[in-house]
Amino acid sequence: MKLRKGSHDATGLRFGIVVAKFNKFVTSKLLSSCLDGLTKHGVKDADIEVVRVPGAFEIPLVAKVLAQSARFDAVICLGAVIRGDTPHFEYISTEASRGIGQASLDTGIPIIFGVLTTETVAQAIERADPVKFNRGGEAAKSAIEMASVLKMLKESADKPAGTKLTSIKRARRKR
Repeated sequence: MKLRKGSHDATGLRFGIVVAKFNKFVTSKLLSSCLDGLTKHGVKDADIEVVRVPGAFEIPLVAKVLAQSARFDAVICLGAVIRGDTPHFEYISTEASRGIGQASLDTGIPIIFGVLTTETVAQAIERADPVKFNRGGEAAKSAIEMASVLKMLKESADKPAGTKLTSIKRARRKR
């Protein structure tokens, strides 16, 4: 059995971050924690690009464009959708999550879902707090781990399958 897992060493990896401006009092904390998490694991400032978008609904398109650029090993999406008195919450949170997931599948690049979907402002603030939940830092760790796993899988896929060919050649020689 082969077991493969990602590491938290991000040395040499490049990251794009898409951050919603809406609910900036929350998303700025998410971004700060995310940047801190990336740099603590070896990412250089020059290997991080941050793009601000109006709100969570706009995140998937920009995330997909960044992923398609082939400049990043992973893209991190940060936002905060807080329930209100209208069904707007359901529409935005559903479309943001669907779009982010689809963008990752379409591009083959890890796109991390760091969009908070909370019932209250207090919950959003608590989850963005680097001391309590630290969702920004967790998004950074997920991105690093996924980028390293995919890098490992791509490197092993690029290696020639010599053992199978060698076995086939040996079997033919024995005939």
